[in-house]
Amino acid sequence: MSYVGKNIRKIRTVKKLSQAAFAELFGLARPSVGAYEEGRSEPKMETLTKIAHHFGLSVDLLLTKELTVNELYNFDIFQPKEAEQLPTEALAEADKKQHVTPLVYRNRALEYIVQHHNPAFIDALPWLQLPHNLTGPTRAFEVSGADMLLHRQGLRHQDIVLCCRMNKAQPQLQKGRVYVFVTQGKILIRRLAERLPDGSLRLQADNPDFGTQDLELAQALEIWEVKGVFTTHMRPPALLDERVAELERKVERLLERLSMEE
Repeated sequence: MSYVGKNIRKIRTVKKLSQAAFAELFGLARPSVGAYEEGRSEPKMETLTKIAHHFGLSVDLLLTKELTVNELYNFDIFQPKEAEQLPTEALAEADKKQHVTPLVYRNRALEYIVQHHNPAFIDALPWLQLPHNLTGPTRAFEVSGADMLLHRQGLRHQDIVLCCRMNKAQPQLQKGRVYVFVTQGKILIRRLAERLPDGSLRLQADNPDFGTQDLELAQALEIWEVKGVFTTHMRPPALLDERVAELERKVERLLERLSMEE
């Protein structure tokens, strides 16, 4: 089965090209592009080669893999061939477009669990453009609940965590770091407490009310490492900062009374 038609449609979408504009790029008739995308016909090898070369892809990739929008953004298909002549501002703007991440809202968690492997579903998710220098597939998850909140510090309800995909076959997980585990039953955000002798993971919530739980690696459909958090909440001062500030206020009042007595 060839995926060239679906890939052409996605390339047009991310490049914001109409069928007519795409056809003009490669000397095609507009109806031909429509026929490719609908699977009624396929481009000749000469045309395939031109398309692949123009967008920095391989012919094999165009034919044999249904590319996701996230994957397409990892290819250098947004830089025009005359990029060397673009002003710095234009290059910076083009670079920003690479930082796009599909977002999983908390109310779509179960839907994501079922469809996480479906490229069409991932493409249909809302997409965020975030400032980061992460490489490889990224994902953003909306935090649900206060599991990772302690003394008003940590991940709040409705915060957005930005994550990088971990290799589930050989995950290089580090103790103390926070990960998102996509399991059959839920999407779990937890800190790795330790790896047990049987290879399973002991996970810990920052909020002690939620305790620890063990997870076998085989139960994880996906593992994502949390690299950043985006929040609309103003962070309160840390508990220690509050105590220091209160002590400073008491000292100031004490000094005022002493100066008045003098």
